[in-house]
Amino acid sequence: MKISRVLVLPIALLLAMGISAQSWAQTIRLGHIRDVDHPTNAGAMKFKEIVEAESNGRITVEVFPNSQLGGPKEMFVQMKTGDLEMVYGGINTFSWIKGGEAFEITAIPFLFRDYEHMKKSLESDFFKPIIAEAEEATGVKIVAINGKTTPRGLTTKGRAVNSAADFKGLKIRTAASPTVLRAMQTLGALPQQVPFAELYLALKTGVVDAQENGALVVWSKSLHEVQDYYIKTDYIRDIETFYYSRDKWLDLSESDQDLITRAAVAAGEYETAQLEAQLEEVYANLRTKMTVIDSPDLDSIRAALAGAFDDFEGDKWPVGLIEQISAVE
Repeated sequence: MKISRVLVLPIALLLAMGISAQSWAQTIRLGHIRDVDHPTNAGAMKFKEIVEAESNGRITVEVFPNSQLGGPKEMFVQMKTGDLEMVYGGINTFSWIKGGEAFEITAIPFLFRDYEHMKKSLESDFFKPIIAEAEEATGVKIVAINGKTTPRGLTTKGRAVNSAADFKGLKIRTAASPTVLRAMQTLGALPQQVPFAELYLALKTGVVDAQENGALVVWSKSLHEVQDYYIKTDYIRDIETFYYSRDKWLDLSESDQDLITRAAVAAGEYETAQLEAQLEEVYANLRTKMTVIDSPDLDSIRAALAGAFDDFEGDKWPVGLIEQISAVE
């Protein structure tokens, strides 16, 4: 009986002070799909460092890189069921689950002028109700949209691409994305689906003449050996985003929510700096192997794509959202 009183008294005292069990020691499991050398993992580890330091070790963060917990879809399901607290991954992937369809707009080719334009658009007042609705529908909370990713560029063989007219007749391997296919067809290109494992050989033998991965992939997979030009179209962008299980987020104290948010923002800035340094080195390397076109005529491309995605409006995302994003300064 004496032992029970000793235990009950501190618990009652804590509850009376408004300190919930969620303010006690806890573990946050955080998954992502990148390998341990990728800037995304550096950002995740920085998040771990900040949270553990500022909570004086009360909160521990376990990071699971390299798809150890599955791909984005699998991890989103685990968050919805409460089996996983956090994911650090692209905002594009939020559209892959039911309730997040509006975020397919983040993968529209040539819509976002640069990383800052994309980030500012997603953090704008007009996007807030879209985020709130998606969080409610998916059971996934967006904590911080912060962390630069490698934009997708364009490589070609035999001819450069400087403007919209240069896409005509271009045999290009693309991602199997409705918006990407729509863009390439509108520009007069001939998009084809080739498994990534077969891409190098397809480029070498002329099955396709072009492809649209980012600079890191072009360099790491030696695609510069079978391509002549790298064109910095930067035509599809993404932003690494810290997601949290919504139910678990609502169980957190306000102070812990604040700590996690601040740590996510700082970790995203750290990840961005790591990626920018990596990209600078990779572009320098590519210039020794290929002709790099830094400033293609993107305005001509955007003009050619005007209205190409109108039939998605009101279906995938709210009517007028493209126009609102385009108007963001």
